[in-house]
Amino acid sequence: MLTLDHLAVAAATLSEGRRAVEDALGVRLQTGGQHAHFGTHNLLLGLEDGLYLEVIAIDPRAVPPQYPRWFNLDRFDGAPRLGNWICRTDDLPAAQAALPGLGQTVSLERGDLKWRMAVPDDGLLPFDNCHPAVMQWDSALHPAGVLNATGVSLRHLVVTHPEAAELQARLSEHLNDPRILFEPGTAGLRAEFDTPNGRRLLS
Repeated sequence: MLTLDHLAVAAATLSEGRRAVEDALGVRLQTGGQHAHFGTHNLLLGLEDGLYLEVIAIDPRAVPPQYPRWFNLDRFDGAPRLGNWICRTDDLPAAQAALPGLGQTVSLERGDLKWRMAVPDDGLLPFDNCHPAVMQWDSALHPAGVLNATGVSLRHLVVTHPEAAELQARLSEHLNDPRILFEPGTAGLRAEFDTPNGRRLLS
């Protein structure tokens, strides 16, 4: 069984990502950290209902890895955008067996946080990166539990793709979350949030 864990906004730089998300939602992001394995770094935003949002970008100070980065970041260009949604599971090997194409297991840690994530060899998830990434937390600590409360809650995550019906069918036995909607269209993600500043959109 999969559970929505967090959303990721990709950006060319963290400063660009910060401006885009803070302007869109009207709240402040918090400092995150570095992911040495992939040469990336992030900023974080606590959401209601145990979720969080991250802005992620290539860390210009990090040594470039000799393999593709996660979230297809090596191919990223343009303005910051909602690039990925990430689900957690209590049995990552079972999820990998049930959902071909998730990729190989990579063990990661940042401070007291420890997790494993399935990462495709080329960094690109199925369905043009619209398929959720899948991870398993290996620490009791979860980012949402230590981030500042913002009063921002996810209302809907809309996954659009020319084969949206096929993606929905593929996930139907593993994910049951009424906030997640699938619509035919150009591959992409958009999210609707309730915030202290009213309803806001992020795409």
